Amino acid sequence: MTQAPAPTALALALERWEPVIGLEVHAQLRTRSKMFCGCRADYVGLAPNHNTCPTCLGLPGALPVANLEAIRQTVLTGLALQSRIAEHSKFDRKNYFYPDLPKGYQISQFDLPLCVGGWLEFDVAGAQRAARITRVHLEEDAGKLVHAGEIHHAGFSFVDLNRAGVPLMEIVGEPDLRSPTEARAYLVALRQLLLYLGVNDGNMEEGSLRCDANISLRPRGADTLGVRTEVKNLNSFRILQRALEHEVVRQAAALEAGRPLAPETRGWSEAEAATVSQRSKEEADDYRYFPDPDLPPIRLGRDEVEALRARLPELPRARALRLRQMHGLSDAEARALTERPGEALYFEQVVAAGAPAALAAGWQLNELAGLCQRAHRTVETSGLAPDQLARLLVLVGARTVSGATAKALLAEAIETGQDPARLVDERGLRQLSDEEQLTDQVDRAIAAAPRAAQDFQAGNDRALSALVGAVMAATGGRADARRVDALLRRRLPREGGG
Repeated sequence: MTQAPAPTALALALERWEPVIGLEVHAQLRTRSKMFCGCRADYVGLAPNHNTCPTCLGLPGALPVANLEAIRQTVLTGLALQSRIAEHSKFDRKNYFYPDLPKGYQISQFDLPLCVGGWLEFDVAGAQRAARITRVHLEEDAGKLVHAGEIHHAGFSFVDLNRAGVPLMEIVGEPDLRSPTEARAYLVALRQLLLYLGVNDGNMEEGSLRCDANISLRPRGADTLGVRTEVKNLNSFRILQRALEHEVVRQAAALEAGRPLAPETRGWSEAEAATVSQRSKEEADDYRYFPDPDLPPIRLGRDEVEALRARLPELPRARALRLRQMHGLSDAEARALTERPGEALYFEQVVAAGAPAALAAGWQLNELAGLCQRAHRTVETSGLAPDQLARLLVLVGARTVSGATAKALLAEAIETGQDPARLVDERGLRQLSDEEQLTDQVDRAIAAAPRAAQDFQAGNDRALSALVGAVMAATGGRADARRVDALLRRRLPREGGG
C-alpha cells in the first residue's frame, strides 16, 4: 500500500492560519511622453541617463505640466474596474529620500485619487471570484537602480534616471485575497484587463508592470487582522506566488513560536528563495504629503467621463462569453483565445475569412501556438496572415489536404513566410480521393503484403495500419487515410464480420 506524502510546511500552515492578502499593482502607462515633461516615456534600450530633462530631474526653475493622456488612461482603467470617478482630484508630493528619486519627492496622489472603489473578477480553479478595488491613482515613476549582484548583497549600485517621471498608475486592492494562488490569479486577470484597455504592455520582466503584496495571517475562523508585511517589487506571477507562500510559512512559524511580528517591508531574494527584511514599514505620516503647489487641481466633467466610457473595448470576460455563444467553443477554448487581445482578434479574423470555428480554435491553440512558441513569436508576429491560415483550414475541413500535410506546410510557412494554401497547389498536395485510383492502390498494397492482409483477417488490427501506411507511402501522403482504411476493411472482410 502506497503511503500518502507528508504534508508540506505550506499545507500545514494553511490548515491553521488564513492569509489576508492585498496587492498594489504599478502599471506604466503607454503614453508618448513622461508624466510632467516632454521626455519620451519609452526608454527601453536607451543609454543610461540620456532620457532626462530639468523637469524630470527636479532642477530649480523647472515646472511640471500634467500629461492629459495619462489622466485619461487612468480614468479608463477605473471605468473598466467599476470605480467611481472623482469630479475633483489633485496631485500631492510624497516626500522621501532614495537614490533613484532625483527630486527628493514623488508627485503622486494622496487623499483625492482619480478613481475610488470598484472590483475585479477573476477565476481560480474554475471558480469565479471577485476582489474589491480600494483606489486607482496616478503618479510618476522613480528611476532605476542597477545593482552589482543581487540587491541584498550588492557592494554598490548604479542609478539610471531614464525611467524617472514615466506615468505610473497604481491600482490598490482591498485585502480580499485568501491564498497565494488567488493572488496570482488576481494579478493575471488584472494584467489581461490592462492589455485589453491598451494602457500597459504587461511586460513584468522589464518592470513596466510591477506588484507589491501586503500579507498578514490570522487563525482560521478569526475576523481580526494580523500584523501586515509588505513584499516589494515582485516582477513575475511565479515570484509573486513563491514570495507569498514563503511569507505564509515564515509568519506561521513565528506566530506559533510566540515571536512577535513587526510591520516591515521585505524583498524577494531569488538566490535564497526567501523574502529578506529591508526596512520598517512606513505610514502615510512618514511621507509628509502635501498638495503640489506647481500643479493645478484636476476637474473631470461628466461629459468627458462618458466620452471615455464610450472608448472602453470589449473586455476579456465579455469576449470569452461571446465567443462561446457565437462559435460553440468550450470554456477552456474561449478563455485561452482571449488571454491576449491579439490572440482573440486573430481567431475572429480566421473565422471571418471562412475557416470553421471549431477547426480554427483547435489549430490556433495547438499547432500554431506550438510553432510560435518554438520560434519565440506570437500568433500576431508569426508571419502567417489570418486569411492564409483560413484557406489552409478550409482545405483540411473539406478533406482536400490531410492533417499531416497541413501541419508540415504550416511549419514551413512559419519558417519561410510562404502561403501554405498556395503550396498545396504548387506541389500537387491535394488528397487523392478518386475511388478507382484509391482502390487500385489498396489492391497493390494487399498484393505486396499478403501476410499482413491475412493477419488482419485473422484478428490482428495492427496489421491494417501497415497496409494503410503502405498506401500513404505509395501516394506520397496524398491518399485520404480514412477512405483507405474503409476500402481495406471492405477488401479484407473478417469471418463473422468482425
